[in-house]
Formats: sequence, structure tokens, C-alpha cells
Amino acid sequence: MLPNPQTTYFSTFRQVYTAGYATSLISLITAIIVFTIFRKFHCTRNYIHINLFASFILRASAVFIKDAVLFSDETLDHCFMSTMACKSAVAFFQFSILANYFWLLVEGMYLQTLLALTFISQRKYFWWYILIGWGVPSVVLIVWVLTRNFYDDRGCWDDTDNVAIWWIIKGPLTVSVNIIIFLNVIRILVQKLKSPGVGGNDTGHFMRLAKSTLFLIPLFGMHYTVFAFLPESTGETARLYIELGLGSFQGFVVALLYCFLNGEVQAELKRRLWKWQTQCHRSSGKRNTTITQISVLDRADPQTSLCSGNMTSL
Repeated sequence: MLPNPQTTYFSTFRQVYTAGYATSLISLITAIIVFTIFRKFHCTRNYIHINLFASFILRASAVFIKDAVLFSDETLDHCFMSTMACKSAVAFFQFSILANYFWLLVEGMYLQTLLALTFISQRKYFWWYILIGWGVPSVVLIVWVLTRNFYDDRGCWDDTDNVAIWWIIKGPLTVSVNIIIFLNVIRILVQKLKSPGVGGNDTGHFMRLAKSTLFLIPLFGMHYTVFAFLPESTGETARLYIELGLGSFQGFVVALLYCFLNGEVQAELKRRLWKWQTQCHRSSGKRNTTITQISVLDRADPQTSLCSGNMTSL
């Protein structure tokens, strides 16, 4: 019996986004380790980056969990499944998407307050960022879960047939994406109008962060704006490619932009590598000196060699 072409297509597509999410997971976890183990990087800005990385890790994990629950048995049609496990997997997936975009919103808000409130400590705003990044998605998800449970408890909740209920998720996502675009466009325009000498290196650094964030939004969230007011059936293939195909590598791109391509991170890693190599050379030199001294003593006094050998064995 020949395989179904559609089944073969989705199987291949699944392998692609599985590889993408695996690559993103490895990159994001490595980036979090870098920001965590080096005290030099312990600051509000990087704490926000870490939370953004964590939201991408949740998103990748949620995709793997949803696939494992919904598609564990390929002989079953998941459209007719209606278990607590599959509903929980879909709910967790929706939460990860919400948290992901709201932490991108926090990135934009942080840069805005950093430029507007230059002389005020940002630490006191950090808990507000936590509340927005994790709290708002939690509230939205609770509302969505309760609404689906009482008014549209069909299947695994992975359909978008009820447009009004779907907008509970889609609305906040669309709003957050548009706010981020607005904040970044305004920020870049304001910085362009300022004198190049004002702010010096700090302004240049903020501009690079702003441009990075502005680059991420069209890459990650523009389709929510483009397709926001169109029927859900519009551009299904394009959405599939964007949300799963390209989306699976988003975490990898974020880790590159905010960590591995960051000049400060590269400089610190090079400094630590040079320090480690220097210590290794010093240790090697000391060992060679000790061996040379022992060899001289060995030739001069066999009894001394025996005592040194005993000491070495201990």
C-alpha cells in the first residue's frame, strides 16, 4: 500500500520543525548558562533576556509535548480526541505562545523606559516586567480555558472554529505585537532626531538593541497583524510555514542576537578562554620544572628519588 502523500508531507514537515526546535533549545539553554555563570552579565537587561529565552524554551517544549500527546498514535485521528491530557497540552502550548510575545513586549518596554528614565534604577520596574511577561498570559489563559470548558468543550481545544473564543488568545497577541512595533519605530525615530554626540556609546548600544527588537517583530509576529482580521482559513499553508517552519528556529535567532553575537559576551568568553589557557600553560610549566628537579635529584641521590616517588604516589 502506497503512503498517503499528505501524510508523507506532514511527516517531513514535522521532522523539519522538530530539528528547528531542538536547535533552538540547545542554543537558548547555552545562552542562559552564559548569562548565569558570569557575574558580569547579572543585570536587569540580561534578566529580561533570560526570561525571554525561558519563554522560547517553554514554546519549544510545548510543541514537543503537544505532538507527543496528540500524535503518539498515528492510527488515531486527533480531531476526535477529547481527553484531559490533550486539552492540557494545548492549553500549555497557548500559554507558551502568549508568554513568548509578552516577553518580547517587555523587551520593547524596557528599552523605552531605559531611554526615557536614564537616571532612574530599572530594578524597581523588574517585578512589573515579571507581572506583564508571566502574569498577563496566565490571566488570559485562565479566561480562555474557562470559556472553552463551559461554552465550547469540543475535541482537544486545538481548533479555531469559534472566532469569538479564539480572539481571547488572538486579541492580546495582536495588540502586543502592534505595541512593540509602535514603541520601536518611535524610539528609532526619536534617536535619529537626536544629536549623534548625545548619549555617546550608550545611545549606540540602545539603538542596536532597538533595531534587534524591531527586526524580531516582523520575523516572529507580523503574521498575527497581517492575518488578524481575516478568516482563519485564509493562508493556512503560509501560516503553517511561518508558525512552525520558520518559528521553530526563532529561539536560535534570539540566542544569536542577544547573546552569542553580542560584543560584550564575545569579549568575556575570549578573556575567560585566554585566562584558562594561561593557567594551563603555567600549570604545565610548573609540572615540567618539578619533573626536571626530580630528575636531577634522582641522578644525584637514589635514596632521595625513592622518597620523592613515595610522596608522589601518596
